[in-house]
Amino acid sequence: MSKASSQSGNTPHGGTNQPAYRPSDRFWPYVGVSEEPTAEELAILNPDLRRIVLGETSKPPFSVTVVFPRFDGDDYERAVELAKDSTEYFVSGTGSGTRHRARFRPHEALKLRALFELVGALDLCDVLIDDRAVPYARELWLPLFWFLIR
Repeated sequence: MSKASSQSGNTPHGGTNQPAYRPSDRFWPYVGVSEEPTAEELAILNPDLRRIVLGETSKPPFSVTVVFPRFDGDDYERAVELAKDSTEYFVSGTGSGTRHRARFRPHEALKLRALFELVGALDLCDVLIDDRAVPYARELWLPLFWFLIR
């Protein structure tokens, strides 16, 4: 019996029932994965998926999320600073593929407006309402959100 055929049957050459090798319990791509998702991982989950996976029954508070790319100019550092001051902030990608994601709650309407004034003109800037792309998010929802500014 050849070595290849003995390995395919997982029995050694002697014909005993002991396997010739034992597969590893750890698989390479998942070696360092923690049991619980991090706050950053939860922040980027689709809201419907988050509700199903975590068993959430209550609706989370209303939020507006601004997602913007890296850009050239003096305003970039200020935009990142404002984004970090939001309720939830997450950065994904590297280099030119970097995307900053900042979620604002109603009590942060002034901070949201300050950030949007810096990044709103960018082509790749997205506005999400409750983590969803909705029609007229820029034209309708943002001005309504800014009515909360006192």
